[in-house]
Amino acid sequence: MTAPAPILSVRDVSVRFATDHGDVHAVDGASFAVRAGEILGLVGESGSGKSVTATAILGLIRRPGRLAHGSIVLAGRELTALGQEELQKIRGVEVAMISQTPRTALNPLITVGRQVARLFTIHAGLGKAEAWRRAIEMLALVGIPEPERRARQYAHQFSGGMCQRVMIAMALAASPRLLIADEPTTGLDVSTAARILDLLRELGARTGASILLITHDLGVVAQTCHRVAVMHAGQVVEVAPVRALFAHPAHPYTRALVHSIPRTDRAIAMEPIPGAVPSLLNVATGCRYAGRCPWVEDRCRREKPGMTETAPDHFVACFAVEDGRAASL
Repeated sequence: MTAPAPILSVRDVSVRFATDHGDVHAVDGASFAVRAGEILGLVGESGSGKSVTATAILGLIRRPGRLAHGSIVLAGRELTALGQEELQKIRGVEVAMISQTPRTALNPLITVGRQVARLFTIHAGLGKAEAWRRAIEMLALVGIPEPERRARQYAHQFSGGMCQRVMIAMALAASPRLLIADEPTTGLDVSTAARILDLLRELGARTGASILLITHDLGVVAQTCHRVAVMHAGQVVEVAPVRALFAHPAHPYTRALVHSIPRTDRAIAMEPIPGAVPSLLNVATGCRYAGRCPWVEDRCRREKPGMTETAPDHFVACFAVEDGRAASL
């Protein structure tokens, strides 16, 4: 069965940040795709480059940062070839961002209804009355109770979960093809977070929007995503369907992530990941997991492994997997 065509294709993207001590290699040759109608999880520890990758997709890398090289194609358009004016027309229309800090992202001086309505005025050219009506509809769609009354309130009168629902309504206002949700459950209690994830999944299915879900939580990935790309120290090391990744994690870092998840269904001890994320300043060539990896060989420190397809639609960047050593380790 042929996989759906990608809405977003990220190929060999690298982002550098200049410092007085040299370049920080925040993202290094990252490649993955988000297919039509799917939710792709981008997962990894804090500092792995997930949010920087999202910023690069949106064309929002600012000095001292720069997109060193790579290709970012959204719905057939090469975004890296566009100027800021052209990118501004795409943001919010073709691709929209859901913030991990919704309360601070909302304007405290303007009612939430006006903030949603303003997007219909900007992107759809609607008049004031029609934009307001559409704003009420969007607030109802994302599960805001009494949307007409709540639309006249301010962000400080909403809970964290309700603020996140408003942000989702704003993101969906122009019916974008791609939503980027950057840690959308940060700061929310467990039950509220679960409802937000359910809402994203439901709205994605209803609107046909693809979703790039950025998270450090594999539990969120298991609950929400169709496929997952695993990042470590700025590099994508494994891409696989969610079920395949949890059943047969191939990269040693992915295995360590899976084994670090607390389990209540059976007696498996939680294992912390050894070592720490390496410095991204003036990095050496080779695999960035080499300093933490139980499978490391000299080659791993000299060369960067490419992606190998180990099973249908399952790709991993690891020499031990590539040469078959991993099967006996």
